[in-house]
Amino acid sequence: MTGSFSEITFDESQLSALETKFAHYLSAAEASSRNMAQEKEKIKSLIADISHQTKTPIANLLLYSELLMEETLPASAKENVEALYKQSEKLRFLIDSLVKLSRLENGIISLSPQQASLQPLLESVVEQYAAKASGKGLSIYLYDTDISATFDFKWTAEALANIVDNAIKYTEHGTITISTVSYEMFTRIDISDTGSGIPENEQAKIFSRFYRSNAVQEQEGVGIGLYLARQIISGEGGYIKVASVPGKGSTFSIFLPK
Repeated sequence: MTGSFSEITFDESQLSALETKFAHYLSAAEASSRNMAQEKEKIKSLIADISHQTKTPIANLLLYSELLMEETLPASAKENVEALYKQSEKLRFLIDSLVKLSRLENGIISLSPQQASLQPLLESVVEQYAAKASGKGLSIYLYDTDISATFDFKWTAEALANIVDNAIKYTEHGTITISTVSYEMFTRIDISDTGSGIPENEQAKIFSRFYRSNAVQEQEGVGIGLYLARQIISGEGGYIKVASVPGKGSTFSIFLPK
């Protein structure tokens, strides 16, 4: 056999250097993981503090506003109290939404999708918003379904509720319908309204955080409901699409894995 031993064997010094580098990388990765866990705990604590520290003051604002509205007040004072109540409600919704969103985005709350029938989920959303729709002279119609999908009941209900709430908000007359379609790999939930519709150039923007169309600035809202809905559905392996004709209405299609 020709050739020296050093030419056909590993260089032990190089191997030792590689082992040292690998150990260094492992140590750095472990430190990074610990830091991430510590940061997550800090965020979790901050979110809990914000939620706790704001809940009571806002609840008090709403309570005192309601008590004042029951009093006999001059017209101008009554308008101011009603405005205070509406803004307090808006603030409560904003803080609640941001807390939920932060918990999802930082992995403090994880989604737990399970395969189940969609009917109980959709019925719960309709029941939640039937009175609000009726108060505007609208109706919500749910087509019964025996279709199943894989979803987290609580958080998917939250996502659908945000979409239905928007449908009621931007519909002055007509009906909101909820129906389902089954595909091989996905189930589609359609939430359709007969509202003001969304211009084509804004349809991709409405799922952005805090985005609000100029056409609906006079309406109540903070521009986070659809963003939160998209984050939830994406976290379940699904997605949301919108089709809309200005002046005729919109259909939000939620695709969930089978």
